[in-house]
Amino acid sequence: MSTYKKEFGTGVQNAAGTLSGVIEGQLWYDSTAASFKYQYPAVTSVGSWSTGNNMNTARQAIGGMGTQTSALAFGGRTGPPIVNRSETESYDGVSWTEVSDLNTAREFLGAAGSGNTNALAYGGSNPPSFTRRAFTELWAGSSWTEVNDMNTARSSMSSAIGVLNTAALAAGGNTPPFSAVTETWNGSSWTEVNDLNTARYDLGGIGTSTAGLVFGGETTADQSLVEQWNGTSWTEVGDINTARRDARGSGTYTDSIAFGGYSNATATYQTLTELWNGSTWSETSDLSVGVTNHGGAGQTQSAGLSFGGGGATALTAATEEWTGAGAPIGAWSTGGNLNTARRGLGGAGTQTAALGFGGYISTFVPTAVTESYDGTSWTEVNDLNTGREALAGAGTQTAALAFGGYTGTAATGATESWNGTSWTEVNDFNTARYSLAGAGADNTSALAFGGNPGSVANTESWNGTSWTEVNDLNTGRFRVGGTGIQTSALCIGGETPPGAVNALNESWNGTCWTELNDLNTAKGQSGSAGTDNTSVLAFGGESTPGAALALTEEWNGASWTEVADLGTARQVLAGTGNTTAGLAIGGSTPPVTAATEEWSSSSETVKTITTS
Repeated sequence: MSTYKKEFGTGVQNAAGTLSGVIEGQLWYDSTAASFKYQYPAVTSVGSWSTGNNMNTARQAIGGMGTQTSALAFGGRTGPPIVNRSETESYDGVSWTEVSDLNTAREFLGAAGSGNTNALAYGGSNPPSFTRRAFTELWAGSSWTEVNDMNTARSSMSSAIGVLNTAALAAGGNTPPFSAVTETWNGSSWTEVNDLNTARYDLGGIGTSTAGLVFGGETTADQSLVEQWNGTSWTEVGDINTARRDARGSGTYTDSIAFGGYSNATATYQTLTELWNGSTWSETSDLSVGVTNHGGAGQTQSAGLSFGGGGATALTAATEEWTGAGAPIGAWSTGGNLNTARRGLGGAGTQTAALGFGGYISTFVPTAVTESYDGTSWTEVNDLNTGREALAGAGTQTAALAFGGYTGTAATGATESWNGTSWTEVNDFNTARYSLAGAGADNTSALAFGGNPGSVANTESWNGTSWTEVNDLNTGRFRVGGTGIQTSALCIGGETPPGAVNALNESWNGTCWTELNDLNTAKGQSGSAGTDNTSVLAFGGESTPGAALALTEEWNGASWTEVADLGTARQVLAGTGNTTAGLAIGGSTPPVTAATEEWSSSSETVKTITTS
């Protein structure tokens, strides 16, 4: 007979509370709570890209190097007609700032260095004759200084090999035609060393001047070849899975990523990201947009940066940040079901003390049902005075506010205040609407924004007695997600007629709304959790009508990162709690669901399995 101990190596022990010395994945019985409990393991990601702030100048064929929080982008080109650029931009992990220009504007140049205070720019070319250059310039944090030229003038060589401006490696390139020449830089001059095994240009590179890696590139066709440098010579190692040119990389020669690029054979602007473990490549999460001739930075496999470049339709200024495989993320687990399955309900409170109210069940007839959650199960409490769906909520389990919605015949501005026992009708909105979002700490301080009919931009602030119109959203929309408090809120995604979803993200500072970086996936009718505008979860929703999503994204105040999906894909759900302990309530899969899921952050968390 199989037992838990035989299967998992630990017996089901008894403890009055938390079991001392409990390990990841262990089950025990809490005699105080009369419950079985489980040490829920931290979940690690497979890696993902998130959106960062745009560069000031959209361009391609740029030089790029550094780290995810300290990078430099320089040179490149715009057009048509082609114009070489000399601009240099510095990235601090949040935004790009223009700094001193290169002495010589050029494109397809090489780069090396440790960050935005230490860089080397070399080689490149200039139209219209595409004259290859041997120029080398050194950046010490404020300006570029011309130093000794390369021995072989060329463009489109490996880039970002070398973590100092005193020690770099340049391999391959276009002389023309393609070259195998390798040169090392010692801080004052270039020296020719052993050539690549296969001459090529437009190849990607990572690592140092004594331990480098080059991948892909082009000769008369796309290449998948990878070569490893040991400080003396090149050795061919495992190929990348997809042959391409102009891929960029981040990491070391035994532990790295390659991303983006272009495949001539399929005329594809690549989104592909591949992981290198020192012997083989494996495909992982893609860039959000295919790009080539872009800049790349990063010195670890877990934190990379892609910026600028050329896409299928135009040059881009976009920045994407890679959070690598193995980074701890959170996870969803099953909570207690609602007693009444429904969608379009409002929510308030925390993961262990929540309120769910209103919504509709199955016939588009709104309900007034209110339920209270204790972290394990839902209990029906006193109903709303006005049954409605597509309403908003704010506050806590004992001091909540329900506002707006659709009564079945019309939009309403009805507002009700919850005191922990019952709902009381208070002053209405100025603008009746439904499919709006709300934020607020309690029933005396709240914010309402967006909604329908009319895809409104209206924002109203509640002071405990009445609503006051304040500054509008920059973009009017409905079916938005929203969370935070009266002075620090976020409006997420939504739709604009005729049902077009968007990825817009706006932040409220107590006075006005500011557009920030978009969601990775445009959607409406999502749930959200968060206590301000700097730390938020957005989950579920729809990107196409009727197709529910399980997607979860986390906002850190600057960018969105895809994290673990909901167990049940759904839309028009309620959300509450925060990024450490969130709650997803009800919604439609379709049909309507009673499912509740609990979000736990990356730390190991104790979960209750059963109660007696």
